[in-house]
Amino acid sequence: MKKRGSKDKIQHDGTVREVGVDSVVVSIVSCSACSGCKARGVCGMTEREEKIIDIRGKYDVFPGDKVTVQMEESAGMRAVLLSYLVPFFIVIGGLIVFQSLSINELTSGLISIALLVPWFLILYLFRNKIDRSFTFTLKT
Repeated sequence: MKKRGSKDKIQHDGTVREVGVDSVVVSIVSCSACSGCKARGVCGMTEREEKIIDIRGKYDVFPGDKVTVQMEESAGMRAVLLSYLVPFFIVIGGLIVFQSLSINELTSGLISIALLVPWFLILYLFRNKIDRSFTFTLKT
């Protein structure tokens, strides 16, 4: 959720769970679009998910404090690119190529999905480098 007045930052409110020597663990509760619905307590479809974020750095906060976690908007766009757009184009590209080679649809679909294995293996192998590029900070 991007707040007004925050230029090029993605911000979420959270609660400090732990404070370490050089890091802070923050809990963010993410709610689905149903969160504003008056019937959300009755229907059982409400999606509330708690996310735990480890923020590197020294901050003057204590467990239980309400804080705002922020991340560069460009990092969020990079995450979307790596996790959604590249796999989408791999599958669609594979389908187009295999269909043009007159391979039946089932085989084309299965091979196109199998093409995702190398992509996710690459992401797995470079996970530490990718993780360092997604930095969270606390808004001061």
